[in-house]
Amino acid sequence: MQHAGHTEHHHTHGHGHGHGHGVGRVGWSTAAQATLHCLTGCAIGEVLGMVIGTALGWGNVPTMVLAIALAFVFGYSLTLRGVLRAGVGFRTAFRVALAADTLSIAVMELIDNGVIALWPSAMDAHLDDALFWGALAVSLALAFVVTTPVNRWMIGRGKGHAVVHRYHH
Repeated sequence: MQHAGHTEHHHTHGHGHGHGHGVGRVGWSTAAQATLHCLTGCAIGEVLGMVIGTALGWGNVPTMVLAIALAFVFGYSLTLRGVLRAGVGFRTAFRVALAADTLSIAVMELIDNGVIALWPSAMDAHLDDALFWGALAVSLALAFVVTTPVNRWMIGRGKGHAVVHRYHH
C-alpha cells in the first residue's frame, strides 16, 4: 500500500516539477503519507517536550512552549535528514525542510496543543496518569486528521512535501 501511494505521488506531480503550480490531483494516500511523516517528527518532539516539562514540574506554558519547539525541531530534522542524504547542501536542504514542513507542523501543533489545552484536566495530568497519555494520543490523532487535507492541498500545488520529493530520486 505504501508503494502504491509513492507511485501515485510521482504520477501526480511528475509534470509539475519546479513550477510550484499546476501539479494536479493528489490522492489521499499521498497526503496521508506526508502527514504521517510530519506527525512522526511532531509526536517525537511533542511527547519529549511534555515528558521533560512534566517531569521537571514546569508550568503549563513553559512545557507547551518546549513541546512545540521540539516538535518543529524534530519535524524539520526528519525532512532535513532525507534531503541531505540526496546530496543537497545544508543551506538548500534547510530551505527545503522549511518550505515542506512549516505549514504542516504549524497546523498539527495548533490542533494538538489546542485539544490538550481545552481537554478538562489534561494540562494538569502527570506522566503516570492515563489522562496524560490518552489526551496526547487523541490530540495527535485529531491533528493528523485535520492536517492531511492541508497537506493534500499543498502537494497538489507543488508545495509542502512535493518539494521534498524532488530530491528523492
